[in-house]
Amino acid sequence: MKPNYFMEIILPDNYHIRDFLAFHHRDEKGVSEIVQQSQVKKGIVWHGIPALLTVSMEEKLAKVQLDIDGDSTLHLRNSLSLLASHMLGLLQPIEIFESQYQKDPVIGRLISQQAGLRVYQSATPFEALSWAIMGQQISVSAAISIRRRFIQAIGVKHTSGLMCHPTYKEVIQCTEQDLCQCGFSMSKAKALLNVCRLIDLGELNLSIENAEDKIKSLTENLLAIKGIGIWTVNYTLLRGFNYLNGSLHSDVAVRRNLQRLLKQENKVNAEQAEKWLADFSPWKALVAAHLWRQQSSSGY
Repeated sequence: MKPNYFMEIILPDNYHIRDFLAFHHRDEKGVSEIVQQSQVKKGIVWHGIPALLTVSMEEKLAKVQLDIDGDSTLHLRNSLSLLASHMLGLLQPIEIFESQYQKDPVIGRLISQQAGLRVYQSATPFEALSWAIMGQQISVSAAISIRRRFIQAIGVKHTSGLMCHPTYKEVIQCTEQDLCQCGFSMSKAKALLNVCRLIDLGELNLSIENAEDKIKSLTENLLAIKGIGIWTVNYTLLRGFNYLNGSLHSDVAVRRNLQRLLKQENKVNAEQAEKWLADFSPWKALVAAHLWRQQSSSGY
């Protein structure tokens, strides 16, 4: 198959290639993503059409190609370059953060050990939000299982055989019972369907710039939806919008690894974590990612 489009992106010297691959290899059954050696294949919906995105990682270089079902005129260079840079986490100014905190007495050593750490992005904000809703108050393995069934039941298939993550247009056609059959709780099913309805009505816009006023407005709109709390919003912002200042103080893994970092005997509660993270604004979520990375290469 000849790709509709191909491009190369230069990577920073300390780019974490293995972590990027591990993030996309969370579901080893490979329904919508396949990781083989140093290559990721992912089914995506490109301008409404199923497509296969392939990212081949080499030292200091990412080779990106796109295979689109049907109309091959939709291979806009700028759009593909932006998508690839977004998913690779290259839109995050982590160098500023690292230069500011690499000598910090508390997190400086951690940052030096994990220099170059970025938060790899979902292909779309809707995918990030869907994942965050699924992952509320359950284990990562359970969320992966739900995600797999969700994609299999509702997603569209590319000619390569890989499924594409559903867009809101597919999800809005489902019932609450359809989502529950995928493993959603009723409250999560209602929340995701309400998201889709609001997008369809033009009352919720996930295509926003990473600017504080836009982020604040989106946060308020999402929190107004029953079943969506502050963890879900801040995780979505981190994973779908490259927003590095959301506070993930309620995250169990963040609190557990903060306890480890501080060498504290007692468990860190959400209030303590929130207060501690606040000192690192506007990088609170990136600090949380560094805490996550202490225990997992794919769970941040």
